[in-house]
Amino acid sequence: MDPSIVALLFAAGLAGGIINAVAGGATLITFPAMLAAGVPPVTANASNAVAISPGHLIAAFADREKLPPFDRQLGAALAVSIAGGIAGALLLLALPDRIFVLPVPALIGLATALFAFAPAIQAWSERRRAGAPPSAMAERITLGAASVYGGFFGAGLGIVLSAILSIAEPNDIRKVKVLKNLLATGVSLAAIGIFVVQGMVRWPETAVMLAGALVGGYAGGHLVRVLPARLVQWFVIVAGAVMTLVYAHRYWL
Repeated sequence: MDPSIVALLFAAGLAGGIINAVAGGATLITFPAMLAAGVPPVTANASNAVAISPGHLIAAFADREKLPPFDRQLGAALAVSIAGGIAGALLLLALPDRIFVLPVPALIGLATALFAFAPAIQAWSERRRAGAPPSAMAERITLGAASVYGGFFGAGLGIVLSAILSIAEPNDIRKVKVLKNLLATGVSLAAIGIFVVQGMVRWPETAVMLAGALVGGYAGGHLVRVLPARLVQWFVIVAGAVMTLVYAHRYWL
């Protein structure tokens, strides 16, 4: 592999690991880097998923103070995430290359708007419930849909999960980020298991990007602990808006 390609992939992995831990959206950098390295789109998607997935788990454990207890609620959320990741990966394998990226810009844009207005949505939801607890079924259905998307492509999965979790926890961005990273790990591991079995991963490029993502994920997990919550929230919103425009230009124009 050319040294310039090695440097590109490692730098993309490093930046992606930090971005995923802080806000989500590493694929904005890592997926184009895989394409620039000459990897075909579907293979680049699968290889990218393998490379950045461990960063989610490292980032979660880097902020151990906010790790949730492994209770029935967390177990159910992880089960939904894993099932959705498997379904999304199988859907990707069933579609032609030219189709699998078409819905990405709209999904990222919707997720960004949902995250931006999460406090208002949460307040409206509380008024509608009139003191009743949130609907566990609605939350699991939404999480399942997000997990299918994550297994299918994964661009902006962190933003989508952050948006969903912020409705229930609008005032604790660190808790949202830790839980987001745990659930994203479940989605990613389920999907990449299928990708590996199907032989869809380009291992030399993946290994280089993975090394960078591991370092970036750990660094990003610590950044979440010290950055002001509002700054992190705005970073998510700006990253989501940029991702929407970039992918809309790439796949729709």
